[in-house]
Amino acid sequence: MKRLHISLNGRTRFSDIKIGPGIRRDLGRLILDAKVLAPHRVLILSNKRVFRLYGADVADSLKAQGLKIFEWLMPEGERYKSFRELERAVSFLGKQGFERNDLVVALGGGVVGDLAGFASSIYLRGIPLVQMPTTLLSQIDSSVGGKTGINLPFGKNMVGSFYQPPLVVIDTETLATLPRRELIAGCCEMVKQSLVANKRLFNSTVKSLKQLKDDPGFVRSSEFESLIAANCSFKGLIVAGDEHESTSRSDAKSRKILNFGHTTAHALESITSYRVFRHGEAVGYGMLVAGELSKNLGMLGLAELESLKAAVRLCGALPRADNLDVNKIIGALQHDKKSVAGQINWVLLEDIGSPRIVSGKTISAKLLQQALRTGLQQPGRQKDN
Repeated sequence: MKRLHISLNGRTRFSDIKIGPGIRRDLGRLILDAKVLAPHRVLILSNKRVFRLYGADVADSLKAQGLKIFEWLMPEGERYKSFRELERAVSFLGKQGFERNDLVVALGGGVVGDLAGFASSIYLRGIPLVQMPTTLLSQIDSSVGGKTGINLPFGKNMVGSFYQPPLVVIDTETLATLPRRELIAGCCEMVKQSLVANKRLFNSTVKSLKQLKDDPGFVRSSEFESLIAANCSFKGLIVAGDEHESTSRSDAKSRKILNFGHTTAHALESITSYRVFRHGEAVGYGMLVAGELSKNLGMLGLAELESLKAAVRLCGALPRADNLDVNKIIGALQHDKKSVAGQINWVLLEDIGSPRIVSGKTISAKLLQQALRTGLQQPGRQKDN
């Protein structure tokens, strides 16, 4: 089992990340070993599909430590990150009498983790949370760093909080049951992370994607587990230095760089009512658009752009996006939660591993439209559901 520790600016708050195959069966012991956690009741917040696969193992490990278990299952899908589901979740906690030292376990992908995290952060002004991500995307990204939230009709993650989980438990066995599209989505997020990190992580990611293409069982390898740990370590380093994504920062260590590809991605998800794209698929297109913008602004060389495109293609085929209305996408961009003083801050690239935050003022409407039309060309036809 691999272990990572994220300290937040030298303060006492931290997240411990445990990574390994089958460790869901040790969750109860891992919770009690974390000295900051001493619950009597534990809520497993999940969805039906994930709970059917892993809920019994998780519940048994908790019961073995004498903990009282409750379960609450939300519907599956990004559109259920809503006020309605949030209210249902916190109401359940209240009706079951959960107290400040009790615990929520988020068992599932990013949607489950975001809603469970937000509910934990506001119920009784905060009760402890354990993230137990079961998708590749949530294992390398959304479970690490403490961002939680729900969507509004005109924008993604517009309401939320920063709320760090003391413990993140990543069971790599769960990747073996992922639907093909979920694996593609996670691979896109891996590419995104590596593009803003460094060339070493990018090259390791490309190598692993090639191996995964030839052998789907590679997700169960120790090499892939190490790649997950490297992604978590990089994100943890950025979060530790800029936990709340300061609006005053625009340097290459700002947490904003983790939003590479997300500006367009959130717009794509919003205008399609979260029904067409998995989040990582939308990020795949977002990276292509950002890459085109970077090239058109004279920042990124053609060879580096081709490397970016090749990496996205290695992830797998994406749903079609070139049939979407570019003007609607641009309209949705105006609601991006990362805008400052009415301007979108784009994360672009000067080189692989060299992100740069660029004000939307420097990007003309013509350049943006051109980048969208080129970047949204389909890298491959999605066949699997």
